[in-house]
Amino acid sequence: MNEPPIHVLLIDDDISYAKTAQSHLKKFQGNNFKITWEKTGKSCVERLTSDPTIDAVLVDYFLREMTGLEVAKQIRDLKIDVPIVFIAADKDFQLAVEAMKLGVEDFLVKDEIVESVLPRTILNVLNRVQLKRKIAQVEKNKILGEKRTEAIKELVVTICHEFNNPLAAIKISTDIISRQKLNASDHAAIQELDNNIRRIEKEIIKLRDINMPA
Repeated sequence: MNEPPIHVLLIDDDISYAKTAQSHLKKFQGNNFKITWEKTGKSCVERLTSDPTIDAVLVDYFLREMTGLEVAKQIRDLKIDVPIVFIAADKDFQLAVEAMKLGVEDFLVKDEIVESVLPRTILNVLNRVQLKRKIAQVEKNKILGEKRTEAIKELVVTICHEFNNPLAAIKISTDIISRQKLNASDHAAIQELDNNIRRIEKEIIKLRDINMPA
């Protein structure tokens, strides 16, 4: 079964570069790419909110109605979880820093993007994002597991407390009754009750000990 193509959303108002990017993103190392081209940041956001198949966004910094940074900010503000790759006309360290602050995964300079750079960058970004998501899921599961363990410990403490109080009252009552003059049948019943109380106390101690830290 063939893998579905990697769906890349390109935002650039330069049709010549859109064609160049499409040329670069031909089949690469067995990976197929599908390009969706949008000219504006607004249409990019609209596309992202309506199309869940997009795997990555490739956005140019110089757009007519807004900058690539503003596009990235809108995407993040809308909580759209899609990796973003930034492209710019030249190297700009400050711009790259601002882009990374918005969660942009990579920063490329147009003139330095030769044929294999673009697909390789997108594949690396997707692999890196997938790894980060897996790590985040493991950490989330760990936190949930710790919270679940803590909740169980609190429940055990509550159960032990709820059992100990009535057991203590029953023990006192049993002790008082056992001092009275009883026939053999009543004495046997009191003895059986006392034995059962002791068994319950042992189980509570086991439960409490399991709950204690090693």
